[in-house]
Amino acid sequence: MLPRTLFGRNALALLAAFLVSQGLALAVVWKTVVIPLAESSADELAARMVLAAQTWVELPPQTRADFELELSLRHGLELGAVQSRLTQAAPPSPFGRMLGERLSQRSNQAIQLKRGPDPAWTWAELRIGGHLLRMGVLRERYEFRPPLAALAALLLGALLTVLLALFLARQTSRRLRGMAESALTVGQGRLPPRLPETGAQELRQLSAAFNRMAGEVQSLLENRTVLLSGISHDLRTPLTRMRLALSMLEGADPALVARLERDMDEMNRLVGDMLAFARALKVESLQDVDLAALCARLAEQNRALGEIDWQSSPPCPWQANEAALGRIVGNLLGNALRYGEGKAVELALDCGPQQARISVSDRGPGIPAEAREAVFRPFFRLESSRNRDDGGSGLGLAIARQLADAYGWEIRLLDRHGGGLRAELVLPHPAESSSGRSPPLPESDSAPR
Repeated sequence: MLPRTLFGRNALALLAAFLVSQGLALAVVWKTVVIPLAESSADELAARMVLAAQTWVELPPQTRADFELELSLRHGLELGAVQSRLTQAAPPSPFGRMLGERLSQRSNQAIQLKRGPDPAWTWAELRIGGHLLRMGVLRERYEFRPPLAALAALLLGALLTVLLALFLARQTSRRLRGMAESALTVGQGRLPPRLPETGAQELRQLSAAFNRMAGEVQSLLENRTVLLSGISHDLRTPLTRMRLALSMLEGADPALVARLERDMDEMNRLVGDMLAFARALKVESLQDVDLAALCARLAEQNRALGEIDWQSSPPCPWQANEAALGRIVGNLLGNALRYGEGKAVELALDCGPQQARISVSDRGPGIPAEAREAVFRPFFRLESSRNRDDGGSGLGLAIARQLADAYGWEIRLLDRHGGGLRAELVLPHPAESSSGRSPPLPESDSAPR
């Protein structure tokens, strides 16, 4: 399985390329340099040994001792006549195999290298001129050794190259990871710290363009917030005047007046939701919040709307914005009570070391899987909740999602076992989630499905 990170994939690719290239290079050097040198060395030593044995046979007996001494001192070869053969074969080695083959070819005999009492010596026994001669060679002096120093230098250079490439890849992936975190911050409606405009020209240009984009997005969000707040606030003044004028009418149809009052109440509620949605685009600092106490308070506040099943939970201290958290959980509770078909709604808290999870479960009709992302869009309403008398304004879940994104939380809509919907609010540990600021928010609002 491929690594998930860019650095991991680059590291794996570099290491694979390094191993393949170095393996091929070593194979080529071994075949074209090491093996030919070893064969040449073995052939030269075999020729010297056979020539020494032939010379020993041709020398007069009285001079053979001097010849043996000269071979030992000048050439490192031991030579002498013996009566019986050695029985123990020499330890196998590539050079020993080559030397035995060359000795057999030059002496026209089947030569097998033997091992004597001293394991540092290798012996070969030849029968020449009616004599059984035993010749010894010190393996440490004659056996060919690969150029380990050159090989070590080659491997060291390749290793330094790989380490440098991995360092550069890590630096690049770190810059990209920082940019991804900054992009997430921008998506949450906050202005991230400026990216350093350093490094290679392409990275400097990318960082500068991202910094400009982040500033422009922040300006657009601020303008949108001011516009929504201004429009919503200004609409309340004519609504108040209309309500006052309606109350002063005399002789009007009571049914018509009641219908107009309901319409104005609906408009006023919609204006309030628009203001709440605009304020949800801002964030504030975190405080110490007991999630268990907050859930208990919200359950008590919403029991007037329906039955809520809440089991007391041990204290769960957490770093969060209490107003934003209360708004989200209140919206989820109101939504579940509105569409839970009159059945009890379950509120639960799971407080763990890495994350806390608040779940709201109902036994209503649920939300189709294909619509679970769409219900978080402002003013989206499912077909079953188009009636304003039954449904909300369509901003409840949009506000909840906006607030959750601003603080690095997550809202999940899942099927409940046995039927119904399970809404979960997941709060990562503050060290892992994005911190932010949120204003005090009004009471919870339900959202349509």
